[in-house]
Amino acid sequence: MNRILYYFIPLILLIGITSCKNAETNAISESQKNAEPGDTIIELSKEQFEQNGMSVSSLEEKVFPEMVQANGLIDVPPANRAVVSAPLGGYIKNTHLLIGDRVRKGQTLGTIENPDFVSLQQEYLEIKEQLTYLKSEYERQQILIKENISSQKSFLRAESDYKKAEATYNGLRKQLDLLNISPKDVEKGIISTTSALIAPISGSITQVNVSLGTYVSPATPIIEIVDNEHIHLEISVFEKDIMKIQKGQEILFKIPEASEETYRAEVYLIGNAIEENRTIRVHGHLKDISKHNFLTGMFVSASIITSDKGAMSIPTEALVSLNDSSYLLLLETENDTMYRFKLVKVETGDAYNGYTAIKSTDQLPENARILTKGAFSLVGE
Repeated sequence: MNRILYYFIPLILLIGITSCKNAETNAISESQKNAEPGDTIIELSKEQFEQNGMSVSSLEEKVFPEMVQANGLIDVPPANRAVVSAPLGGYIKNTHLLIGDRVRKGQTLGTIENPDFVSLQQEYLEIKEQLTYLKSEYERQQILIKENISSQKSFLRAESDYKKAEATYNGLRKQLDLLNISPKDVEKGIISTTSALIAPISGSITQVNVSLGTYVSPATPIIEIVDNEHIHLEISVFEKDIMKIQKGQEILFKIPEASEETYRAEVYLIGNAIEENRTIRVHGHLKDISKHNFLTGMFVSASIITSDKGAMSIPTEALVSLNDSSYLLLLETENDTMYRFKLVKVETGDAYNGYTAIKSTDQLPENARILTKGAFSLVGE
């Protein structure tokens, strides 16, 4: 029994000592992990500085715009969007257009067919022939009534018949015009069973809702045409921000789904009605439209510049983020062979056009020189 205790007790002591050391090591590691960088000093040779393309510069005063954020769409004015439908019902006999095709105003987009078109032209020819006779009779009655040969009743009947026929004739002629059937051709005996669908504006086909043989009514949208020559921004600004918006202010916007490029526009009109979601419509005119392939319906993320303010700043790439805080490398000393930098925590402000504002420069010496290129890789190492 004593021999067992002799071996067992030292073993327990050894395990206890090891556990304490491991706990102490883990505590130190965790402490180092959560520790703030503090006043870290980094030294590097002049050769390293030049080989890595690093550079040092001073704080610069830059203009930082105050912006209102908004979302919206690229759209066109109502006059640049047209939906083509049939004045009278019928069956699609011919259409060869596809989405994306360019069309010009007055171009034939397709044809519809309906036997009623023949009846309409027949009625037009009949009433035209009757109108010639009724006009002659009306003029004859005018002469007779002046000479007191005809009765007033006969004159009024002739006048009524003539004017009724004239109204019917003009109405049928207008219907033929709406169907794009030439009344002159009908008068020559050329009867058509089809009606042409004509483009009311120039632009691109954005929707084709029918195929051959489809029956369409006057309420059926057949083809949609959009003219992208006059596209604009339609953005929604929240009620709390609308008082800051004025005509002529610059708009910076991106199309997140298509590009990272920033485009420019200008506030042109401000709505005077609040939508259900407590936003107001703002209409913006785009700049340099011809240089970009914008399409209607594209979602945009916009920033409206409402005012400008100056602030001391540094290039954004000079900042290093550590433990959710921002740091920069301040040049303390330099000589012919080496550079000595100090890691300094700073409070940052707005960022714009590659620069970030420094809210307070009290912790930085006057004429401070800062590592503006290579800071991230240096601190990472």
